[in-house]
Amino acid sequence: MAEITASLVKELRERTGAGMMECKKALTENNGDIDAAAEWLRKSGLAKADKKAGRVAAEGRIGVAQDGGKAVLVEVNSETDFVAKDGNFIAFVDAVAQAALASGAADAEALKTAKLASGETVEEARAAAIAKLGENLQVRRLARIDSGNNVAAYVHGGKIGVLVEVKGGDADFARGIAMHIAAMNPPHNKAADVPAEFVAKEKEIELAKMSDKDKQKPAEILEKIISGKIAKIVNEVTLYGQPYVLNTDQTVEAAAKAAGADVVGFQRLAVGEGIEKVKEDYAAEVAKAMQV
Repeated sequence: MAEITASLVKELRERTGAGMMECKKALTENNGDIDAAAEWLRKSGLAKADKKAGRVAAEGRIGVAQDGGKAVLVEVNSETDFVAKDGNFIAFVDAVAQAALASGAADAEALKTAKLASGETVEEARAAAIAKLGENLQVRRLARIDSGNNVAAYVHGGKIGVLVEVKGGDADFARGIAMHIAAMNPPHNKAADVPAEFVAKEKEIELAKMSDKDKQKPAEILEKIISGKIAKIVNEVTLYGQPYVLNTDQTVEAAAKAAGADVVGFQRLAVGEGIEKVKEDYAAEVAKAMQV
């Protein structure tokens, strides 16, 4: 049996990021062969990843990478906000974003096989991060813009990310629009993008809300009243119709016109949206335990 020295353990820790006891065990299992021990730790990490795969990961971080008109956002989830703020997790998210940008991966599934700067695939690095951080981690979503227009990428607090493509204007205007989208979360860009079914349903609702007296008004007046209400609703659900957060005296549409710009489109990711979180009542758990 080869001697497992402190310097050997230290070298393996620096290479893999695994804990001291895990490194010592890996070296012992592999007779001091550091390459075999590193591979053993990687396989161990994959096993741990499989065991944790069923646990809900609804916290996390949005990573961003950009090179001119090419920009990506990635959502990487963890189980707790504590891990989401860990430096190792943040470094992993940043590395995944850079790999997404460089690889041209179209979605999170394709991103699994993309290579990080370290030479590992995203999936291999994820397994290693799970082993180190002790939580289920998931690379959940990817958003991408590749354009010759102005492209702004903005992340707010690590939790909300926006990509926006703007024809005309300048970089500052594009960033301002990205900040607006992060804050106001408009479902649609312009009035023409609002689905006809949505408009029809809102008309039906507004008509039902009207009094019998109002319903007796001439058809053209009734239509004008309903159209005014629908226009207000459409403004609320479109980027162009909303008051611009950086100057609420004008709409985004008016701000774009003043800047000589046109917002072509945008994408917005918020950590954990659409994931059903497990709500735990710790007080009830403690009370129940005390009764046993």
